[in-house]
Amino acid sequence: MRLMSSGPALPPEILTVDQMAAADRSAIRSGTPGIVLMENAGRAVAEAVHQRCPSGPVAVLAGPGNNGGDGFVAARHLARHGRDVRLALLGASEAVTGDAAMAAARWTGGIHAWEPEFIDGAAIVVDAVFGAGLSRPLPASVVSMFDAARYLPCIAVDLPSGVAGDTGEAFRGVLPAQATVTFHRLKPAHVLFPGRALAGEIVLADIGIPGDTATGTALLNGPGLWRGQLRQPDWRSHKYQRGHAVVVAGPPERAGAARLAAHAALRAGAGLVTLAAPSDALAAYIGDPKAVMVAPAAEPEGLRGLIADSKVRAAVLGPGNGVGPVTRTRVAVAAEAGLRLVLDADALSSFAGDVTALAALCRTAEAAVLTPHDGEFRRLFSDLEGDRLARARAAAVRTGAVVVSKGPDTVVAGTDGQAIVNANAPAELATAGSGDVLAGIIGGLLTSGMEPMAAAAAGVWLHGEAARGYGAGLIADDLLKRLPSALQTAGT
Repeated sequence: MRLMSSGPALPPEILTVDQMAAADRSAIRSGTPGIVLMENAGRAVAEAVHQRCPSGPVAVLAGPGNNGGDGFVAARHLARHGRDVRLALLGASEAVTGDAAMAAARWTGGIHAWEPEFIDGAAIVVDAVFGAGLSRPLPASVVSMFDAARYLPCIAVDLPSGVAGDTGEAFRGVLPAQATVTFHRLKPAHVLFPGRALAGEIVLADIGIPGDTATGTALLNGPGLWRGQLRQPDWRSHKYQRGHAVVVAGPPERAGAARLAAHAALRAGAGLVTLAAPSDALAAYIGDPKAVMVAPAAEPEGLRGLIADSKVRAAVLGPGNGVGPVTRTRVAVAAEAGLRLVLDADALSSFAGDVTALAALCRTAEAAVLTPHDGEFRRLFSDLEGDRLARARAAAVRTGAVVVSKGPDTVVAGTDGQAIVNANAPAELATAGSGDVLAGIIGGLLTSGMEPMAAAAAGVWLHGEAARGYGAGLIADDLLKRLPSALQTAGT
């Protein structure tokens, strides 16, 4: 997904359909007529069409609501600039009311019947049928029209029709867009899959709604949210001031996972990192980077002694640990010591079917960040339903932890209902060890002093930034080499 903004910077707020409607109403009450907002929206759509398809006939598909009103405006502006524009309306003209009726009255190019033959000869199609306002399957007549247009580039108004604005869920027959022009603020469907994939390039247009009307509980991830908490070393810094992190390791045949996490924690800002390894497997954990210390402390008593050091601030548990009671005990020891915890992989699967016990330990620790992928999430929270945003929020409330629900549209959720959606992660991150690196990055940031929500969001963004642009062949080890550059980018 590529994001563009017509304003000075892409704003982070993500608004639900109802919150966006409230922002519209607030702008109108403040003195900006609804037709002015619609004119600005339609003009932005026309510009997007002309930029991507500067010549050839344009077919505008308009619905009976405000989304269709934007389509009428776009058609008028395109025709005014000499484009061959035709428009088909879903339903009767008398059903168009309000600002959309005013926009329709200003269109003098005629209205065609709603039939698939309308598409013949077009160079590009504008989907101004339903936008974000539809939360039910598409009518058969719309699916037939979209089927006729599938070979054409499409510009969607607000969202491709048939994508639910609050969840990103897609109903059968959606016409994928080359680009989607939306207004004022993003909606969840612009950043959650499959809506995000169907929307194509997203253009966020400023149509004159004041920025102070953007109130929501979801944000688009980026350095502006947490840059102020990144700890930059200065002349007063020393390794103990930056903090000591412990990464708990498992059997030697799984040594790679914990080593990746430890290396990442050190790169991300921890002053010291110790791998707490099984006493009979030390040789498997000694190696690069040489700055990571290794201690025979994976067993409960050894771990308890290691983390009794007041300089230890955080622990990462799960990568390569193995699933079972031993790992559960390690989590309990770290939680009862009052550390900041990152629980990943086996540390989560070890509590499958007993999320109550996991939640109790999360609340015992100073703070906890859980980083489940979809399989681990289902094992822990099999009863939670809905989109990734809703599930992550519910899991955070249930456990008292920050929850990082990992996927192509990773969501970071806090216990207060706040959520941050990530959009910079490339598909190449779907590789062995990638999650171990992420757990280590978050652990290093927690060790350095960042607050849990900020550390989780920063870790997810840095993880994506380290992978971005690498391309085919990326492996987890490459992320460690590129993390310093990602940190540099985030801090500037």
